[in-house]
Amino acid sequence: MTVADIVRELGLKVFSGSEGLNQEITGGYTSDLLSDVMGNAEAGMVWITLQTHINVMAIASLKELSAIILVKGFEPEVNTLQQSNNERIPILGTNLQAFEVTGKLYQLLNR
Repeated sequence: MTVADIVRELGLKVFSGSEGLNQEITGGYTSDLLSDVMGNAEAGMVWITLQTHINVMAIASLKELSAIILVKGFEPEVNTLQQSNNERIPILGTNLQAFEVTGKLYQLLNR
């Protein structure tokens, strides 16, 4: 499954990083604690968070994540958008709570 597939299936908004929409997804990780994601997320995962600042891009790049989903209607900061485009790591958005979108992503990946 690709990032574009989850955008379509979950009705996500693409904020930036659209050049990375064809990246494959290996799983998901939900956390708002950057050190937790840095220590436990794996390459190819989608990170679900409410963090919007540029440090999320540093973690996503370091861990080679496929995308970031921002929850609860949060939107990324301008410099975060720019870095997302530079790194080709999509930042996506939803109005859903982290719990809800995590469950939906889990179901999609386990069909």
